[in-house]
Amino acid sequence: MDTTLDFTDLLRLIDERSTAFRAAIAAAPSLDTPVPTCPGWTLSDLAKHIGEGRYAWAATVAAGPDATAKATGNGPAVPSDREQLLAWLADATEQLLDALREAGPDRGCWVWWGGSQSPKTCFAVARHQLQEISVHTYDAQLTVGAPQPLPDDVALDGIEEFQFTCVATPSPWPHKPAILDYHATEGRSWRLHFSADGARATIGTEPAPADVSARGTASDLVLFCYGRNSIDDVEITGDRTVFEQLIAWDPSV
Repeated sequence: MDTTLDFTDLLRLIDERSTAFRAAIAAAPSLDTPVPTCPGWTLSDLAKHIGEGRYAWAATVAAGPDATAKATGNGPAVPSDREQLLAWLADATEQLLDALREAGPDRGCWVWWGGSQSPKTCFAVARHQLQEISVHTYDAQLTVGAPQPLPDDVALDGIEEFQFTCVATPSPWPHKPAILDYHATEGRSWRLHFSADGARATIGTEPAPADVSARGTASDLVLFCYGRNSIDDVEITGDRTVFEQLIAWDPSV
């Protein structure tokens, strides 16, 4: 699988996006502020999710390829004081980065995306961790009134990572077969095939026309993929019903 970022890039960008997340938390007038893009959550809830999740993934990576589940209950308790919370978040990130550096990109790791096109490796974990912290950084920035687009390199890798990890599946597509394209204005494209054999992602497009396509900046497309933007925030060409079916689809059912 071609990617836009190598392992060193992923670790550097996880650190950068985590720093930006903490800056948003530090700037918030109140940690009780609701997060518009995470219904039912406050900034405090979002910070708790980020810190506990990084500690858990650090332990999961450290457990090695023989682990059979994601580690839980790891790391110190969530502090209530804001300065201590920021230090706790920084430590959680460093624990994750240390575990990934120690393991290296090729070591196996437990992952939840077993049926997807992403490998069960620490590289794939780092790749998805970058997207998680990046999208949640956008959530935090939006909450404090200062949303920023995802950096271009993060977003371009994010469109691809989302298709390979979160969409690709052997679960049968319950609608008529369809081809869906994403086109980033930065110059890259991706294609999804939906059929009774599941959903498969490819890099680039093919001569056959797509049934529907979405075009936008890489950041807007990633935010659309993760439900932060609506279908009206990107340029849709073709049968938008396919996107509506994809948004509503739960392959586990």
